[in-house]
Amino acid sequence: MILRAMQTVVSSHISKLDKDMARAVILLASSEMTKVKDLICDWQQAASDVLVAMGRRFISTVMEELLHGLQPGVLPHYFVVRTLANLSVSNVFGTVPFLTSILGTMLPMLAAAKHDTTRAVFCYALQHFSESTLEYLANLDQAPDPTVRKDAFASDISSAYDILFHQWLPSREAKLRLAVVEALGPMSHLLPSEKLEEQLPKLLPGILTLYKKHAETCHVSKSLGQILEAAVSVGSRTLEVQLDSLLTTLHAQICVPVESASPLVMNNQKEVLRCFTELASCSPDRLLAFLLPKLDSGSERTRVGTLQVLRHIINSAAAQMEVKKPFILSSMRVPLLDTNSKVKRAVVQVISAMAHHGYLEQPGGEAMIEYIVQQCALPPEMEPQKPGSDCEELPADSVRAITVRTLYLVSTTVDRMSDVLWPHLLQFLTPVRYTGALTPLCRSLVHLAGKRQEAGPGTHLINYDGHVTLPSPYAIATRLLAVSSNPYLGDGRGAASLRLLNVLHRDIHPLLGQRWATTIPLLLQYLDEHTEETLSPKEWEEKLLVFLRDTLAVVSDNTWVCQLSLEMCKQLPCYNGTPQEKNFLYKCVGTALGAASSKDVVRKHLQELLESARYQEEAEREGLACCFGICAIIHLDDTLAQLEDFVRSDVVRKSIGIFNIFKDRSENEVEKVKGTLILCYGHVAAQAPRELVLARAESDILRNIFQCFSTKDPALKLCLVQSVCMVCQAICGSTQASSFNFSRKAELVAQMMEFIKAEPPDSLRSPIRKKAMLACTYLVSLEPALDEQERTYMIHGCLHSVMAVLPEREGEDGGLESLYLDTMHALEDLLTSLLRRNMTPQGLQMMVEHLSPWIKSPRGHERERALGVSSRLLRSFLEHLHVSALVPFHNLGLLIGLFSPRCADLWPATRQEAVSCVYSLLYLQLGYEGFSRDYQDDVAERLLTLKDGLVHPDPAILFHTCHSIAQIIAKRLPPDQLISLLLTLFESLGDPDKNCSRAASVIINCLLKERGNLLLEKVPEIVNMLRSKLQETPEEHVLRAAQHSVCLLASQHCEAVVSSLLGSPLPFDSHTCTLWRALASEPGLTVKMLELLLQKMNRDVPFKESRAFLLSSSPDRVATLLPLAATCALSEVMSVPVSAPAVLELYPQLFVALLLRVGCTLGVQLPRNLQAKERRATGLGPASRSLEPCSSAVGALQLTLVRGGSEEVVQRVELERGWESLRTSMGHEEGVARLASAMAKFAGPRLPLVMKELLCTHSSVYEIQRVTSTAFLAELLSSNVVNDLMILESLLDNLAARQKDTCASVRRLVLRGLANVASGSPNKVPARGPQLLTSMIGGLDDGDDPQNLVALEAMVGLAKLLDLVEPGDLRPVLLHVAIRIRPFFDSDKMEFRSASIRLFGHLNKACHGDCEDIFLEQVVGGLAPLLLHLQDPQSSVATACKFALRMCGPNLECEELMAAFQKHLQEGRRLHFGEFLNTACKHLMRHFPDLLGRLVSTSLFYFKSSWEDVRAAAPMLTGFLVQHVEPEHHLQVDLEHLTAALQLLLKDPAPAVRMKAAETLGRLVKFA
Repeated sequence: MILRAMQTVVSSHISKLDKDMARAVILLASSEMTKVKDLICDWQQAASDVLVAMGRRFISTVMEELLHGLQPGVLPHYFVVRTLANLSVSNVFGTVPFLTSILGTMLPMLAAAKHDTTRAVFCYALQHFSESTLEYLANLDQAPDPTVRKDAFASDISSAYDILFHQWLPSREAKLRLAVVEALGPMSHLLPSEKLEEQLPKLLPGILTLYKKHAETCHVSKSLGQILEAAVSVGSRTLEVQLDSLLTTLHAQICVPVESASPLVMNNQKEVLRCFTELASCSPDRLLAFLLPKLDSGSERTRVGTLQVLRHIINSAAAQMEVKKPFILSSMRVPLLDTNSKVKRAVVQVISAMAHHGYLEQPGGEAMIEYIVQQCALPPEMEPQKPGSDCEELPADSVRAITVRTLYLVSTTVDRMSDVLWPHLLQFLTPVRYTGALTPLCRSLVHLAGKRQEAGPGTHLINYDGHVTLPSPYAIATRLLAVSSNPYLGDGRGAASLRLLNVLHRDIHPLLGQRWATTIPLLLQYLDEHTEETLSPKEWEEKLLVFLRDTLAVVSDNTWVCQLSLEMCKQLPCYNGTPQEKNFLYKCVGTALGAASSKDVVRKHLQELLESARYQEEAEREGLACCFGICAIIHLDDTLAQLEDFVRSDVVRKSIGIFNIFKDRSENEVEKVKGTLILCYGHVAAQAPRELVLARAESDILRNIFQCFSTKDPALKLCLVQSVCMVCQAICGSTQASSFNFSRKAELVAQMMEFIKAEPPDSLRSPIRKKAMLACTYLVSLEPALDEQERTYMIHGCLHSVMAVLPEREGEDGGLESLYLDTMHALEDLLTSLLRRNMTPQGLQMMVEHLSPWIKSPRGHERERALGVSSRLLRSFLEHLHVSALVPFHNLGLLIGLFSPRCADLWPATRQEAVSCVYSLLYLQLGYEGFSRDYQDDVAERLLTLKDGLVHPDPAILFHTCHSIAQIIAKRLPPDQLISLLLTLFESLGDPDKNCSRAASVIINCLLKERGNLLLEKVPEIVNMLRSKLQETPEEHVLRAAQHSVCLLASQHCEAVVSSLLGSPLPFDSHTCTLWRALASEPGLTVKMLELLLQKMNRDVPFKESRAFLLSSSPDRVATLLPLAATCALSEVMSVPVSAPAVLELYPQLFVALLLRVGCTLGVQLPRNLQAKERRATGLGPASRSLEPCSSAVGALQLTLVRGGSEEVVQRVELERGWESLRTSMGHEEGVARLASAMAKFAGPRLPLVMKELLCTHSSVYEIQRVTSTAFLAELLSSNVVNDLMILESLLDNLAARQKDTCASVRRLVLRGLANVASGSPNKVPARGPQLLTSMIGGLDDGDDPQNLVALEAMVGLAKLLDLVEPGDLRPVLLHVAIRIRPFFDSDKMEFRSASIRLFGHLNKACHGDCEDIFLEQVVGGLAPLLLHLQDPQSSVATACKFALRMCGPNLECEELMAAFQKHLQEGRRLHFGEFLNTACKHLMRHFPDLLGRLVSTSLFYFKSSWEDVRAAAPMLTGFLVQHVEPEHHLQVDLEHLTAALQLLLKDPAPAVRMKAAETLGRLVKFA
């Protein structure tokens, strides 16, 4: 790095070094270079470079230092030799004087050099010494010693040559051989001429042999060139002998394919060409004889290589080739026909060389020029290339590109070519085959013409004398103008053509110079300002036509104009392959004919155009029509007359006409002809003066057009609609259009619609519908106006024809997209035109109604289009709005409701258009409110800032933007439009596009939140809409939206929402239930809603009575709808878990109301219209909620308990099957009791408030409600919880107050409740004893209960209480009770028998030890019934008898009898009735014989009992009594009466009775 830095510093600042510093640097560098014998290339080379740099100024010092290292007899250091070599080249004049001594020292060392590295460095030194010597000798005039001669080095170089060539060149080491060859080249110039001539026969073959041994042959070729140069310089004759081998070898080298990335190959070719130059200078004839035949070789490489050599020798051996020019030109005929691109490129390069050396001035040079033009005309993308395996990749520059440059360079830089190229190049302007070369031709001609003008200003540039092939001025003008129509084609031929036209202005016409000097630069400037992408072809053509019209006006010579138009017509067939240019040329023809004053010429040319046109080509048909239209601007009558003549000709009628060219015309061709004629009429109408057209429109133009409307040919249809469109546009453009009455307007509109309908609805392949709609647009504005039906038909047809077109897939033809956009614009213009005929809200509404199905379409592209059209219509409506009086925009809500959900459409473009629609609607509202058109509303303007948020695909951002849009709408929407907007938005909830549906819900909810306070009267309508929308669209997001909406509405109008939902049909469908549950999910609403539902449930009567049939015994109870609906609603509300806090707050009210509702609905039927629905709902499975009134109330009650935290109550009642009982009339009281019991056990803290609510129901008008509440309260007394809660006293007082209730069931339940105190709070009984006994006895005496159920309850209650009341309170009532219950012993009802008998037992139990005689009488009177009812068919009665008899025993004061009772009548023990009865009778008759008569008499009563076992027991009792009584007591019995009764029993149908009667009769024998 240091040495490199030193070398850089020395090279840059050597002049600043003094000698001492220089010597120090030289010594240092020399030391660094030589102190190590081994080669360290980078280090030592750097030191060598420092010495070489120092040698440029301090040569003596450096040479002195180096020569120290070059001692005789000692091989020097490698870098000493190499540094001497480099120094000799770096400082030639300073080194060459030392060479003689250096060579003298070094040459003896060559033989001693054995290593290839050493030999190579000696070769390197000899090469550079020779080169520096040659340079020194070549510049002796500047040398310090001009006396130096070449022969001074001859002997040394000769000696060195012998060693190098003979000893070192045959080495196997390739690097050494190359080093030798590189040295031999410059050494050959220093050899004596004799020595060189002597060595050439050996040297040349030796060098040529190396081509085969080395891949990189650049050094070989360079050395060979130097040797040949030396040989030629001495006039060697040996070359003639070696020439063939030299040419063959060198030609093979030049034909090697050149790789542009390989400098060695390129350098080799340069050196080889240098060799050819030397050979050309000594043997030109043999060289050409060798080269030229190879131009016809089959190998591309050979042809290309040969042409490269030929070009080179033309340039480098010009003197030797001068006389060979004709020979060389003639030999180029074959290459000119070659189609290979590489050969063509080489040929162009040869021709370029020829141009510089005068070849093209020779005969045959014209062919070379034509070849150049032909290559310039090649299309860049279509350059021919000969296929084949030997075709390599084309060079970077194409054939055309290099040819274009060659032509321009030859034209501009080779002065001798001016006369050759001008005016010869002009003849290439008009032939079509040279069209691609127009740009370079024009550029070259402009330059050549400029030179001519400089040489002879003011003269004609083109001399036609002797140049019969040159194009005429008319041909040149026509050609250049026609190709300018496509200005950027062919490298900008438009500008080039215009420049040439400007230069040739004098030759075109003498008067054009001044005008063209102004107009053509403007055209050129216009082209410079645009690109091919930005230039409008239509505008450019119009500028050119204006230029042509201006030119014709300046010339103003009818002969010249007619001649120009004739030339234009002649050139028309030349452009058959370029439709655009031919179309433009037709326009030029029309322009020229319009300027012609001769009507005969005009009609003649028009006739020829009609006869010669190629009607199969669409562009030509259009061009011809344009020609007629432009011509009609001046010659309307002549143009129409010529068209009329042609229409009447046989040509159009498919027969052979006067022109033979039409005799074979097919039907399709005739259709094309018709289409062209129709287009001609259309363009004539469009171009001709409006006032003239108005008079001729129907009579001359449309009359001929109407004749072709029956066609089915698409092309002809297109021509028809296009022409109709132009005619209508022309009529509308007339100043008298408002007074023009178009009699065939309706017919024309209908025909346009037929064309539109005939187009495929799903694809767009032709502009027919676009043109037809444009025609309709113009027709709409003409009188007479279309009626409503015609307008509707037009709108519907046009919308369907455009909206349904399927979008083009990406990558398809861009022209179709442009066609579609144009069609959409045509549709928008038509609808806008229709709207302007009715600029009212109704007119706007009608238009939007037509668009509505497309706005809501499930296909995104249709929605996008519909919104785009809507946006355009609204903008137009807004722009043309004129409000003369303040009128309401009554359909604003409907329109905003239609568009606003589209702000979240899946398609971003649709969202943008939707915002634009809403924006326009809000400004329309402001306009109708009286604001000026330029007024800007800050709120509405915010919509534009929200558009960016709609581009974002993130749903969160999207819907947040929709919410912001809704807020803007809410602020600007009039109150009277709110409901219509909401109803429209509700419709959008079912939109197939879920994004729009969600957006609708966002907007609805925002509106309800912001403006919901205004909607009280509309709540039912809104709720019904929500319900119906849920039924139509059961989507999850719609469900959520409806839920949110109803909650927002309820937050402001809760009662109205509840009433509306209650009005929903029963049973509630799933969607109504969903809304109820949604309301329940709102904590702020639930309590209020529950209160309202309770009011609704309690306000109306629970049922109505009606007779289903006239003969029915009792009326049916039918549930009323409002309470039923409220009950169902309560169930739905409380089914939501989050309703628990609200339920808890209203727990007592809900519990009591629903409990009473359960009671009220017992046995209540559904209305007939609901019964079938209930059956269907039941059939759906258990998931559906029951509509049956009682079941629905029970379900609601259960939910109340669950949500109120009393789930255990529900479970316990369910476990005891209490809920089933609760639903039935028979088990209702039991169900209520079980519910009350469960409440007392699991919900005690709730009872005080519940009881408080229940206590208020004692005055209910419904008995069942009083029954239900009384049953619940009665059961509560069976639990001690009432005592714990300190509600016992109030409860007892309330029940006591109900004793006088008119309902027996209530009175009965009151007694049950009072009796329950014995089990619930027994310690309270003594204190309340008198009251309780009084109540019970009052129940026994209840005379208003024909079924004695109250008495039954009193007996059961007394049985519970007797053990707990004070004896003093009981004694006064014992006898009364005993007497009152005695009749029930034999009641038909088991409950009465059981209760009365058990109570009788308890009465006896209460008297133990203190039984008064009067009560004992009752005991004795009851013995017989008790004994006999031990055989009662009901086990409960028998059990009660056992209990009563056991209790009676102590009061009879008979130990044996009491023992017998205790023994035989134990609970659960099976009774042997006969044995027991025998024992009992025995003890009775022993201790109480006086009772025989009473007992037998009582027994005879039961002989007629309805129970078989009791009838059988009665004779048994009689028999055992008679059997055990003492004879002295027999008189107590009427034996005759007894016998008769027994005999009657013998006839009893029951065998057991007869048997017992017989047994008793047997026992009477003893008695007798």
